[in-house]
Amino acid sequence: MFNEITGGVCAAQGFKAGGIHCGVKATSSPDKNDLAMILSDRECAAAGVYTLNRVKAAPIYVTMEHLEDGTAWGVVANSGNANACCPGSHENAEAMCAAAAQAVGRAAGDFAVCSTGVIGQPINIGAIKMGMPKLAAALTHDGSAAAAAAIMTTDTVKKEIALSFDVGGREVRLGAIAKGSGMIHPNMGTMLCFITTDCAVTYELLEDALREVTAKTFNRITVDGDTSTNDTCVILANGMAGNPLIEWKDEGYETFKEALYQVCRHLSRAIAGDGEGAGRLVTCVMSGARSEENAERLAKAVVGSSLVKAAMCGADANWGRVLAAMGYSKAPFRPEHVDITFRSQAGEVMVCGQGDGLPFDEARAKEILTQKEIVIAVDLHEGEDSAECWGCDLTAEYVRINGDYRS
Repeated sequence: MFNEITGGVCAAQGFKAGGIHCGVKATSSPDKNDLAMILSDRECAAAGVYTLNRVKAAPIYVTMEHLEDGTAWGVVANSGNANACCPGSHENAEAMCAAAAQAVGRAAGDFAVCSTGVIGQPINIGAIKMGMPKLAAALTHDGSAAAAAAIMTTDTVKKEIALSFDVGGREVRLGAIAKGSGMIHPNMGTMLCFITTDCAVTYELLEDALREVTAKTFNRITVDGDTSTNDTCVILANGMAGNPLIEWKDEGYETFKEALYQVCRHLSRAIAGDGEGAGRLVTCVMSGARSEENAERLAKAVVGSSLVKAAMCGADANWGRVLAAMGYSKAPFRPEHVDITFRSQAGEVMVCGQGDGLPFDEARAKEILTQKEIVIAVDLHEGEDSAECWGCDLTAEYVRINGDYRS
């Protein structure tokens, strides 16, 4: 049903993107893109979700205002500075939109704006304004990778995906780029994620789908337990696929929402696996729960536990830390019914049965836990609901990266 294709945010009809270096951060390499734009050929239905951190960066408030009518033409974003908690931040976020609009012949209110980087330092708005004409000239229908590179901070890999699928007998395309590596414990979407589609869908249903999907993807990842001030996920739909307009929660809506889920799940795993200093992607699959909410709370406690994360770094099958994390999650469950199994490409080993430790081969367990991706499978034996959450191991490299992040 869903075919993975190339193109990222440019895979859908009518979208261009680009990224350039303009020098937002004086110490950054001229080879590092730091200013990005995504632009549609026509007006889009638009929706966004944002951080629940009480401290929000100015670009979030500007984007909320610009998307209030449910429409937009594009997104402009920078790395190297969060434009948060500093003098003139709101004015500078508006100035970014105005500069983008002038460069492409649109209005400032047609743009969502995002920033990522250091908090509390004034942004180099002069460099952004100077670079905007160059960015506009760099926009192409294959510019997704350049835009993805421009929003990276401590990310080690670009995060990009696109799918094609059928809605009402027409091919529809949906693509996305994202960034996120540290300060990841979102309650909205992720650090930054931009999604484009040529699907014809109303603003109201676009927003519903985005909120439903982010709740089960981006809100289920954690790298370090810190929620950013800048987390933003924006989706643009220009309708150029020519499918019958999705205006009811019918089969077309469910197909679109499933495609959106697949894209966001892929990016969630990519963000967790690229956690700062991470060596392993850690997935907790919590099954047999009384409710999906309980399963999610328990699984998130497991992947968020510093001790579990440290054990995964050392390939130590210390399952007691898993059970302990579940115990302080405040979700109800019966410890005496819990089974815990560690899995990877190397195989699986059951380490806990009915709440008690089981004899297992330590060498075999270590082999399983030294793989790039680890699954902690927990069966509560209490119900039919389940949830999966994603995190990573905790390494000394994480401390090194964040010990001198501002330099």
